[in-house]
Amino acid sequence: MANLIDFVLHVDEHLVNIVNTFGTSTYWILFLIIFIETGAVILPFLPGDSLLFAAAALAANPDYGLNIWVFGALFLLAPVLGDTCNFFIGHFLGNKLRSAAWFQKAVKPEYLARTESFFEKHGSMSITLARFMPIIRTFAPFIAAGSGLKYSNFIKHNLIGAIAWVTLCCGSGFFFGNTAFVKAHFSMIVLAIIVVSLIPAIVGLIKGSKAETSSKD
Repeated sequence: MANLIDFVLHVDEHLVNIVNTFGTSTYWILFLIIFIETGAVILPFLPGDSLLFAAAALAANPDYGLNIWVFGALFLLAPVLGDTCNFFIGHFLGNKLRSAAWFQKAVKPEYLARTESFFEKHGSMSITLARFMPIIRTFAPFIAAGSGLKYSNFIKHNLIGAIAWVTLCCGSGFFFGNTAFVKAHFSMIVLAIIVVSLIPAIVGLIKGSKAETSSKD
């Protein structure tokens, strides 16, 4: 966990090391990280927003020889495929996985409960909204499939969410990531991105707790 926190907070430095070591293979390494974040169901803690921001910032720097359009295409494809994989896992294996002991240990029940509550409130639109919410975005396709949501409806919101997410994260990284202020305070910027992205989930959790308390009273 300590290594993961270090990677997230200093993602710019780690990306530079990856680029220097693997060159153009960096594209596919980052593609896999974004894909696995949602596609694997049980790995909700991989960096998403900050990774896109940092990668786009590197692409804006000609010293690294990276192409923002290649990043954009791969970063768009990765979450769409990841969410689709997650959806079909939930569709075909959802009930079996949720009753499996190893799955219950790997995935905290409150994460699933929180995502179910989010889906009940927002319906199919939750797939689009969840793309901007760490943890919830990992379980939203899984929960949506279990609810009986049709794939035709799912893929529409999947695409909208991915396009908006990549445009916002990569666009801001490309245009602002290399400014003197951002470079000097990159770790703080990453923390701010994480905090802002978690606010909707925290607010939802607080509202859910208050509603549960009120119903008991």
